[in-house]
Amino acid sequence: MKGGRWRGRLGPAVAVSPGTRVGRFEIFFDLVFVFSFFIITRATALNPSGASLLHALLVLAVLWWSWVMHSVVATRVRLGEGFVPVLMTIAMAGLFTFALSLPQAFRDPRGNAAGPMVAAISYTAIRIIHLSLYLHVVRDSPVERRQLMRFAPEVVGSTLLLLAAALIPPKLDGLASAGAVRDGLWATVVVLQYGTGLLAGTWGWGVASAEHWTERYDLILIIALGESVISVGVGSNLLGQPPTWPAVTAAVLGIFFTAALWWVHYDVIGPAARIALHAAKNGPRVAMARDAYAYLYLPMIAGIILFALGAEALVHQVAAPAVPLHEPAHRSAEALLYGGVICYLCGNMLFQLRTLHTLSWTRVGTVLLLAGCIPVAGAVPALVSLGLLTAICVGLVAAEVMVFGESRQALRALVFEERATHEAQEAAYRARWHEPASDEPST
Repeated sequence: MKGGRWRGRLGPAVAVSPGTRVGRFEIFFDLVFVFSFFIITRATALNPSGASLLHALLVLAVLWWSWVMHSVVATRVRLGEGFVPVLMTIAMAGLFTFALSLPQAFRDPRGNAAGPMVAAISYTAIRIIHLSLYLHVVRDSPVERRQLMRFAPEVVGSTLLLLAAALIPPKLDGLASAGAVRDGLWATVVVLQYGTGLLAGTWGWGVASAEHWTERYDLILIIALGESVISVGVGSNLLGQPPTWPAVTAAVLGIFFTAALWWVHYDVIGPAARIALHAAKNGPRVAMARDAYAYLYLPMIAGIILFALGAEALVHQVAAPAVPLHEPAHRSAEALLYGGVICYLCGNMLFQLRTLHTLSWTRVGTVLLLAGCIPVAGAVPALVSLGLLTAICVGLVAAEVMVFGESRQALRALVFEERATHEAQEAAYRARWHEPASDEPST
């Protein structure tokens, strides 16, 4: 009874309509979510080993799946209306706790299970909130309830596996080490989650607002790119010493190649994919939303974290007064920087292939060029290596602007026409606010 009165005062959950856009509360939630990206980057930068990179990718995959489920809930209900923000604030608290526990998600330096247990419990709380809210929204739809129940084994299985990974003792008898077993359990969670998404199919699901779905994923990618800039700035120690020309040059190059990677997606591919999702209906729309956005954004996000780690190491080396400028960069930093950009571009090409059924030869060539330049980048000074990567990324943007200029201009004109029409409609609606009320005398 009290719960109903509480919901009544705050207002009911409001359904999503075909023209729904992303609300401010959703952006607020995403800022807390992207804090987890920052924590993953910082924790990995402290010990950039193969094991820590594996752990970072496993945590990222599990974390990303929770955000995908969050975006699925947002396809049915406006997260900033009625009583829903209260539940989402509780989920944000769980997400923030999960992010804080990520550095100890695989092992606690004090030798106990507190860190892994906090990670497992907070993650479970997030998933339960999302599941409960969606179940409340579809309570009058038997078809959607049955479809939602297909994810119940995944939620239960993920919870049990993460709790089991947290409770593994530091040492195990036999051939298997505790670390390998724990890594295997986390990998099983990833397979279970993404496999369930594929096996559940598209029947019974829907994406009411293609605009909301594409805008939400585009915003999280932008925020992730911004987080990479913050990670490089904070971790490279530029704030702790007087600026030098090499350090400033390295920082500027980092901004340039990050901006080029933003351009690679948001200039043509992102807007064209958005139109393609709007054009798709029913099952094909759900399949495209799942494959292209929920699944193929993950390698792009992973690439951003990887190249942020590499860029941070290179800028830190260039900015260090005790390190000669002619000294080559560390092999691991070069591999992370170039490998991260390759991962980002490959994810973007797969995204383009899934949504537009095309593949740009310019991007294939750029990926091959970057792979071939990794040995060269490891033999030249760090600043030169960063400049080489920046030149390749900016060159890709320039080449596509010139080669695909006509189709690019046609697409940009279409997008601008839609935006101008939408803005005119909004302005016309708001003009009514300036009209006097019927009972007010006109002047």
